[in-house]
Amino acid sequence: MPSDIAVEKKKLKNPPLKLHYLGDRVLRQPAKRVTKIDDELRQLVREMLQTMYSEDGIGLAAPQVGINKQLIVIDCEPDKPNTPPLVLINPVIKQVSSELCIAQEGCLSIPKVYLDVKRPQVVEIAYKDEYGRPKTLKAGDLLGRCILHEMDHLNGVVFVDRVENSLTLAQELSKNGFSYQTVKPVV
Repeated sequence: MPSDIAVEKKKLKNPPLKLHYLGDRVLRQPAKRVTKIDDELRQLVREMLQTMYSEDGIGLAAPQVGINKQLIVIDCEPDKPNTPPLVLINPVIKQVSSELCIAQEGCLSIPKVYLDVKRPQVVEIAYKDEYGRPKTLKAGDLLGRCILHEMDHLNGVVFVDRVENSLTLAQELSKNGFSYQTVKPVV
Protein backbone atom coordinates (compact mmCIF):
# COMPACT_ATOMS: atom_id res chain seq x y z
CA MET A 1 0.00 0.00 0.00
CA PRO A 2 1.70 3.21 -1.13
CA SER A 3 2.28 6.03 1.30
CA ASP A 4 0.37 9.28 1.36
CA ILE A 5 3.34 11.17 2.76
CA ALA A 6 3.95 13.71 0.05
CA VAL A 7 7.32 15.12 -0.86
CA GLU A 8 8.23 16.53 -4.21
CA LYS A 9 10.27 14.08 -6.26
CA LYS A 10 13.18 16.37 -7.01
CA LYS A 11 16.88 16.72 -6.31
CA LEU A 12 17.81 19.06 -3.48
CA LYS A 13 21.20 20.74 -3.48
CA ASN A 14 21.49 20.03 0.25
CA PRO A 15 19.52 16.88 1.13
CA PRO A 16 18.39 16.86 4.79
CA LEU A 17 20.22 13.65 5.73
CA LYS A 18 23.81 12.49 5.21
CA LEU A 19 24.48 9.14 3.57
CA HIS A 20 26.89 6.68 5.17
CA TYR A 21 29.16 4.60 2.96
CA LEU A 22 30.55 1.07 2.88
CA GLY A 23 33.12 0.76 5.65
CA ASP A 24 31.06 2.83 8.09
CA ARG A 25 30.15 0.79 11.20
CA VAL A 26 26.56 2.08 11.26
CA LEU A 27 25.83 0.01 8.13
CA ARG A 28 26.78 -3.19 9.97
CA GLN A 29 24.58 -2.81 13.04
CA PRO A 30 21.19 -4.54 13.19
CA ALA A 31 18.46 -1.88 13.26
CA LYS A 32 16.12 -1.60 16.23
CA ARG A 33 12.35 -2.00 15.93
CA VAL A 34 10.38 1.22 15.73
CA THR A 35 8.29 1.46 18.91
CA LYS A 36 6.61 4.83 18.37
CA ILE A 37 4.98 5.90 15.10
CA ASP A 38 4.33 9.63 15.38
CA ASP A 39 4.83 12.97 13.60
CA GLU A 40 8.54 12.87 14.38
CA LEU A 41 8.88 9.53 12.58
CA ARG A 42 6.78 10.80 9.64
CA GLN A 43 9.12 13.81 9.39
CA LEU A 44 12.06 11.39 9.26
CA VAL A 45 10.25 9.53 6.44
CA ARG A 46 9.93 12.83 4.51
CA GLU A 47 13.63 13.60 5.01
CA MET A 48 14.61 10.08 3.93
CA LEU A 49 12.51 10.44 0.78
CA GLN A 50 14.01 13.87 0.00
CA THR A 51 17.51 12.42 0.49
CA MET A 52 16.73 9.35 -1.65
CA TYR A 53 15.35 11.47 -4.53
CA SER A 54 18.30 13.88 -4.26
CA GLU A 55 20.73 10.96 -4.65
CA ASP A 56 18.79 9.31 -7.53
CA GLY A 57 17.90 6.29 -5.42
CA ILE A 58 14.83 4.05 -5.48
CA GLY A 59 15.22 2.76 -1.93
CA LEU A 60 16.73 3.93 1.33
CA ALA A 61 16.97 2.27 4.72
CA ALA A 62 17.36 4.31 7.91
CA PRO A 63 20.81 2.81 8.76
CA GLN A 64 22.13 4.33 5.51
CA VAL A 65 21.53 7.78 6.98
CA GLY A 66 22.92 6.80 10.38
CA ILE A 67 19.59 6.07 12.05
CA ASN A 68 19.36 2.71 13.79
CA LYS A 69 15.65 2.04 13.10
CA GLN A 70 13.73 -0.54 11.07
CA LEU A 71 12.47 1.99 8.57
CA ILE A 72 12.62 1.85 4.78
CA VAL A 73 11.38 4.12 1.99
CA ILE A 74 11.04 2.83 -1.58
CA ASP A 75 9.95 4.39 -4.86
CA CYS A 76 10.63 2.32 -7.98
CA GLU A 77 9.10 5.08 -10.13
CA PRO A 78 10.86 8.27 -8.99
CA ASP A 79 10.21 9.91 -12.37
CA LYS A 80 6.42 9.58 -11.96
CA PRO A 81 5.22 12.41 -9.69
CA ASN A 82 1.83 10.79 -9.02
CA THR A 83 3.16 7.39 -7.93
CA PRO A 84 3.39 7.46 -4.13
CA PRO A 85 6.39 5.94 -2.36
CA LEU A 86 6.23 2.91 -0.08
CA VAL A 87 7.02 3.31 3.63
CA LEU A 88 7.93 0.11 5.49
CA ILE A 89 8.18 0.18 9.29
CA ASN A 90 9.40 -2.97 11.09
CA PRO A 91 9.11 -5.11 7.92
CA VAL A 92 9.21 -8.89 8.32
CA ILE A 93 9.63 -11.42 5.53
CA LYS A 94 6.69 -13.83 5.57
CA GLN A 95 7.68 -15.88 2.55
CA VAL A 96 10.06 -15.92 -0.41
CA SER A 97 9.70 -17.85 -3.65
CA SER A 98 11.96 -20.80 -4.33
CA GLU A 99 12.62 -19.38 -7.82
CA LEU A 100 15.71 -17.21 -7.83
CA CYS A 101 16.78 -14.59 -10.31
CA ILE A 102 19.97 -12.69 -10.92
CA ALA A 103 19.94 -8.97 -11.60
CA GLN A 104 22.30 -6.05 -11.25
CA GLU A 105 22.08 -4.01 -8.06
CA GLY A 106 23.61 -0.79 -6.86
CA CYS A 107 23.41 1.05 -3.55
CA LEU A 108 23.49 4.69 -2.44
CA SER A 109 26.00 3.62 0.23
CA ILE A 110 28.35 2.17 -2.42
CA PRO A 111 28.25 4.73 -5.27
CA LYS A 112 29.14 3.65 -8.83
CA VAL A 113 29.34 -0.07 -7.94
CA TYR A 114 26.81 -2.24 -9.84
CA LEU A 115 27.02 -6.02 -9.60
CA ASP A 116 24.88 -9.13 -10.13
CA VAL A 117 23.06 -10.48 -7.09
CA LYS A 118 20.93 -13.63 -6.82
CA ARG A 119 17.69 -13.17 -4.90
CA PRO A 120 14.26 -14.79 -4.64
CA GLN A 121 11.93 -13.85 -7.52
CA VAL A 122 9.05 -12.95 -5.18
CA VAL A 123 8.87 -11.84 -1.53
CA GLU A 124 5.90 -11.46 0.79
CA ILE A 125 6.27 -9.11 3.76
CA ALA A 126 4.29 -7.81 6.71
CA TYR A 127 4.97 -4.26 7.92
CA LYS A 128 3.40 -1.14 9.36
CA ASP A 129 2.76 1.99 7.33
CA GLU A 130 3.54 5.53 8.47
CA TYR A 131 0.35 5.58 10.56
CA GLY A 132 1.05 2.28 12.29
CA ARG A 133 -1.50 0.33 10.26
CA PRO A 134 -0.48 -3.32 9.70
CA LYS A 135 -0.07 -4.23 6.01
CA THR A 136 1.11 -7.13 3.90
CA LEU A 137 2.60 -6.97 0.44
CA LYS A 138 3.66 -9.51 -2.13
CA ALA A 139 6.18 -8.18 -4.64
CA GLY A 140 8.35 -9.44 -7.46
CA ASP A 141 10.56 -7.91 -10.13
CA LEU A 142 12.28 -4.61 -9.24
CA LEU A 143 10.06 -3.86 -6.22
CA GLY A 144 10.63 -7.29 -4.67
CA ARG A 145 14.38 -7.01 -5.21
CA CYS A 146 14.42 -3.48 -3.77
CA ILE A 147 12.51 -4.62 -0.66
CA LEU A 148 14.97 -7.50 -0.06
CA HIS A 149 17.96 -5.18 -0.68
CA GLU A 150 16.69 -2.57 1.80
CA MET A 151 15.66 -5.18 4.38
CA ASP A 152 19.24 -6.50 4.26
CA HIS A 153 20.36 -3.04 5.46
CA LEU A 154 18.19 -3.48 8.55
CA ASN A 155 20.24 -6.59 9.37
CA GLY A 156 23.64 -5.01 8.77
CA VAL A 157 24.01 -6.63 5.33
CA VAL A 158 24.93 -4.71 2.16
CA PHE A 159 24.39 -6.05 -1.35
CA VAL A 160 28.10 -6.66 -1.97
CA ASP A 161 27.94 -9.29 0.79
CA ARG A 162 25.72 -11.31 -1.58
CA VAL A 163 27.88 -11.00 -4.71
CA GLU A 164 29.16 -14.44 -5.69
CA ASN A 165 31.91 -13.38 -8.12
CA SER A 166 34.57 -12.27 -5.64
CA LEU A 167 37.12 -11.33 -8.32
CA THR A 168 34.74 -8.91 -10.06
CA LEU A 169 33.59 -7.66 -6.67
CA ALA A 170 37.13 -6.91 -5.51
CA GLN A 171 37.93 -5.12 -8.80
CA GLU A 172 34.78 -2.98 -8.75
CA LEU A 173 35.19 -1.99 -5.10
CA SER A 174 38.86 -1.13 -5.55
CA LYS A 175 38.15 0.87 -8.73
CA ASN A 176 35.63 2.98 -6.79
CA GLY A 177 37.71 3.53 -3.65
CA PHE A 178 36.18 0.86 -1.38
CA SER A 179 38.02 -1.90 0.45
CA TYR A 180 37.24 -5.56 -0.22
CA GLN A 181 37.97 -6.09 3.50
CA THR A 182 34.63 -4.41 4.29
CA VAL A 183 32.69 -7.25 2.61
CA LYS A 184 31.10 -9.85 4.90
CA PRO A 185 29.91 -12.65 2.55
CA VAL A 186 26.52 -14.17 3.32
CA VAL A 187 26.21 -16.42 0.25
